[in-house]
Amino acid sequence: MKLALILLLLQGFIMAEQDRTPNYPIQSLLLNRWSPRSMTGEAMTDDELLPLFEAARWSPSSFNSQPWRILYAKRDTPEWDLFYDLLIDFNKEWCKNASALVVMVSRDTFEKNNNPSVTHSYDTGAAWMSIALEGSSRGYVVHGMSGFDYDKARKSLNIPEGYTVEAMAAIGKRAPKEDLPEEMQKMEAPSTRKPLSEIAIPGSFPAEN
Repeated sequence: MKLALILLLLQGFIMAEQDRTPNYPIQSLLLNRWSPRSMTGEAMTDDELLPLFEAARWSPSSFNSQPWRILYAKRDTPEWDLFYDLLIDFNKEWCKNASALVVMVSRDTFEKNNNPSVTHSYDTGAAWMSIALEGSSRGYVVHGMSGFDYDKARKSLNIPEGYTVEAMAAIGKRAPKEDLPEEMQKMEAPSTRKPLSEIAIPGSFPAEN
């Protein structure tokens, strides 16, 4: 997809003043987490990066199956280009300043009996959220994305059958939005959410209009 079209689509979701007021009081960590793009390009040490993955390690999962696998590359390492080259051009533009790139993968069967796990993606989403919240609590950018070549990721990273490539994420140290290209600066703001009544529904699924 062309960069100009991607920018146009994304800007359709961004309002000048976003309402981040919750319908009910919640923890500030949840409310204040969002997905910036502007990063400094500084490297992160293992002591800075690995606690985010440690948070994922303690995520809940069906039968404690822990289906997630977190493949990652730190900048200035031999693996960096392998991960960076998976990205679409739009994401390359801002991910070039990330400290680490992550590919989230899930095992689609239980290890103990090889039976299908219908919740492997759901469980891995919990692990991803743990990474995002831990990173946000430490002041880091943690930005998830689907804009990459899934087939290339499977081949380049030797991901075997029986594992699903779920998503990528960029992690880094926060920089001012002015460090982004001008078009992206317009999108560097927290987004709003649908009203609670639209997503939390008592009883059965409502009829669509």
